[in-house]
Amino acid sequence: MERAGTILRGRELEPVEGRVIVDDEGRIDRIEEEPVDSDDIVLPAFVNAHTHVGDSIAKEAGGGLSLEELVAPPDGLKHRLLRDATREELIEAMRRSLRFMSRGGTAACLDFREGDVDGVRLLREAASGLEIDAFAFARESAEAMRAGDGFGASGANDDVFDAERAATREAGKPFGIHAGEADSSDVDPALDLEPDFLVHVVHPEPAHLDRIEDGHVPVVVCPRSNLVTDVGLPPVEDLVERTTVALGTDNVMLNSPSMFREMEFLSKLSELSARDVLRMATVNGAEIADLEYGVVEPGKRARLTILDGDSDNLTGARDPVRAVVRRASVDDVREVVA
Repeated sequence: MERAGTILRGRELEPVEGRVIVDDEGRIDRIEEEPVDSDDIVLPAFVNAHTHVGDSIAKEAGGGLSLEELVAPPDGLKHRLLRDATREELIEAMRRSLRFMSRGGTAACLDFREGDVDGVRLLREAASGLEIDAFAFARESAEAMRAGDGFGASGANDDVFDAERAATREAGKPFGIHAGEADSSDVDPALDLEPDFLVHVVHPEPAHLDRIEDGHVPVVVCPRSNLVTDVGLPPVEDLVERTTVALGTDNVMLNSPSMFREMEFLSKLSELSARDVLRMATVNGAEIADLEYGVVEPGKRARLTILDGDSDNLTGARDPVRAVVRRASVDDVREVVA
């Protein structure tokens, strides 16, 4: 198999004209640089590094509520709506969000899962047959973590997670935790757990940034969600200078799980380059999840998003990386190679 066009190659997402040659096992064999008769843009498929797709049952509910009123366990609005929904309703709502992500070029999502062991099973059932890797970062018990792909803690102010952290180490699975979303009070105790990654980090103090850098702790930012919940925007430029930063869309209740929208929003509200933002949506998320894709280079799995560079939206774009980040949408996706 081969795909031709402008290829955003390697970790630097360097635009080159040519072909991506994929072997029979679905891995990139080589990239051939040569003139081609194609306007397509070939880029690595996205990795949505933080989602709550269980909230798909409650899209646009709770307008005007505070963060705590929306999502705080056990009686935040989303938890009440989750309890009231049937199993079939939850699975179908999640499945439709996962299908939307897949059609929009997302190869994987790292989902923080409510519902203990059964919550992991719900996600597995919702993702069955779809071309997306939906990783369950379970919550509520070590048993759920063992059934899933890791543990996703709500925050160090909500509970003590020492036992769950020890269990993830024993199981060889990753541990992520929300930190610094509403304020800075839970950042230090979160870092004390030596997590594999933090989520949000909207309110780090200088000492927290030092600890993140010194510990090489990756961070997943969700800027659209942070704006909707009125907690502010993370200091993304400072974080990118210090550690690996990935991008997530967070609660489906609050935001469409579109990486195109997340990239455009962040790019236009920050001083980051388009290349930095695209790396956050692809390479960096894949590194956090230890995936075999997320970059277009030989030896990697060929999980690719192909954009129609001759669409009415993209035709004439002078900079393909900026066009992908600041202009492209799901409508421009010609094909997703899974």
